[in-house]
Amino acid sequence: MLSKEQVKKICVGIKNARIGIIGDFCVDIYWHADMTKSELSRETPHYPLPIVGERVYLGAGGNVASNLAALSPKELIPISLIGGDWRGMLMEDIFEKSGMNRDFVIKVPDRFTNAYCKPMRKGISELEYEDPRLDFDNYEPISKETEDKVIENLRKISGNIDVLCVADQFRFGIITKRVRDEIIALAKSGLPVIADSRYNIGKYTDCILKPNEVECWRAVYNNEGYIDAGYDEFIEAAKLLAKKNRSTVFCTLGKRGSIVTDGDRTERADAVLFDGEVDICGAGDTSLSAFSAAIAAKTELKTAAQFAGLASGVTVRKIGVTGTASPEEIEALAQ
Repeated sequence: MLSKEQVKKICVGIKNARIGIIGDFCVDIYWHADMTKSELSRETPHYPLPIVGERVYLGAGGNVASNLAALSPKELIPISLIGGDWRGMLMEDIFEKSGMNRDFVIKVPDRFTNAYCKPMRKGISELEYEDPRLDFDNYEPISKETEDKVIENLRKISGNIDVLCVADQFRFGIITKRVRDEIIALAKSGLPVIADSRYNIGKYTDCILKPNEVECWRAVYNNEGYIDAGYDEFIEAAKLLAKKNRSTVFCTLGKRGSIVTDGDRTERADAVLFDGEVDICGAGDTSLSAFSAAIAAKTELKTAAQFAGLASGVTVRKIGVTGTASPEEIEALAQ
């Protein structure tokens, strides 16, 4: 584990770093219903959900951006898409309050602003029950016109950032084949690129890849063998992915920590383990952001992985939200 002095040094470096992030942003919305206030509808045989509280956060790639912002880099430049709807208004409000640069966020009026809406019911007891989530998603690729704007924005920011963080989350999101090819071209030109992709991590080459063990396994073997795989088998999968894609692989392994490999040499970073309740939702976003920020601060790969592990250790203890990790919180976990 890193020392407090090592964490301080990394955080000082981050304050001088310029970070770009391209990805699929959404809003996470929590609607809290107090069922003790519900009355049977006169028109339908249902009890409505009386909403008494609402919480709204940036989610998916937006959560990565929020985590990056929490580390206070010198500059944070997001490239993403936003629709012309009420969820887009919520996202714009969060951008404004956070002070994030919106110069390269592209408004696409005919597309949904992605959102995950979670109704949370509470009654007489302390138990809170989550209803099925309501998802606002897109099921068609972005237009060529939008694609051209995304590529143009990538080229505009590439000379002004120390690292590009890629949060490729949605099947029909901002990262098309043409956009991915542009990202790879930037990586080949010397820009450090850290790519995280739920479905397409195996299509990125010449970057630093940040899959979890399942994504890594699927990219290499294209099957569900990860269900019965052990630690050594995951390491082998990461090494094969690194060699196949001419990339360094930073693979997260949950409670087993993470590994960094170039296909030949492999280094391990332990996880921070806790007794009691944890919430792993968003831990991968925190890991991606902390690792990317540390790389932007010229940190060595293993040290960046250890820093990412500490940051994730902060957020998994924030129950019920995809929280962020501040420099002070990360330092508090260090030795």
